[in-house]
Amino acid sequence: MAIVADEIDREAPARRPIEGVAGYHCWHDLLFVHWRVEPAAVESLLPAGLSLDTYDGSAWVGIVPFSISGLRPWWFPPLPGVNVFNEINVRTYVHYRGCDPGVWFFSLDATSRLAAQMARWRWRLNYFFTRMRIRRTGDVVHYQAVRATNARKAGARIVAHIGPRLGHGEPARRLPAGQTLPGTLEHFLLDRYILYACRGDGPLYRARVHHVPYCVNEVQLMACDESLLSVAGIEVEGPPCHAAFCERADVEVFPLRPV
Repeated sequence: MAIVADEIDREAPARRPIEGVAGYHCWHDLLFVHWRVEPAAVESLLPAGLSLDTYDGSAWVGIVPFSISGLRPWWFPPLPGVNVFNEINVRTYVHYRGCDPGVWFFSLDATSRLAAQMARWRWRLNYFFTRMRIRRTGDVVHYQAVRATNARKAGARIVAHIGPRLGHGEPARRLPAGQTLPGTLEHFLLDRYILYACRGDGPLYRARVHHVPYCVNEVQLMACDESLLSVAGIEVEGPPCHAAFCERADVEVFPLRPV
């Protein structure tokens, strides 16, 4: 039976899990860039067991560049050389049998070779080693990445101008400016607290992450050239149709569990 997107509980995953934390890190200068695509364009790329999550009848694919600091397991302090790096991921949005809306990553690229190798092994995620720079000057952020471990080169160059907080100038807004409102596209795209993973045709896993709601800024894209989507097997037409920015999120990561 088909699942109606509006019937999925999208607020419960935001509650902090009651199990023990696996690790911690902080995300900085997150840029969310999204395209609307036909569901058929990505459904066949998903692993068995996951269903495509849609908004307004469409699937959404995104590229998210950001930097990470303070990466560490719960039982050990951050290690120099592996706790700070840049990352860019390619993603879409899924659910499991009408529950647990989350993220499916087609690829993740990191500037730490060791972190990429550990994530491929321990977290069953499709990580690659990349060369990537993030440079911010005032309200303008430059992201540039080139994958270094694939014969078919892939990468991205994105320049974004950070605007005011989401919902600014709306005095009757029921949440503070910057927070996404349930039911909106921003809430659908950004408020995701579950990741799914599997290796090849192996079993499906999921993990929870927890952080306070993003403080979201509007964004104007000044440039966006990328080849990561086509390398992942996804074709899009035209420029991105949605973008948003978050300056920082302190994140708790919970253990990877079989679905």
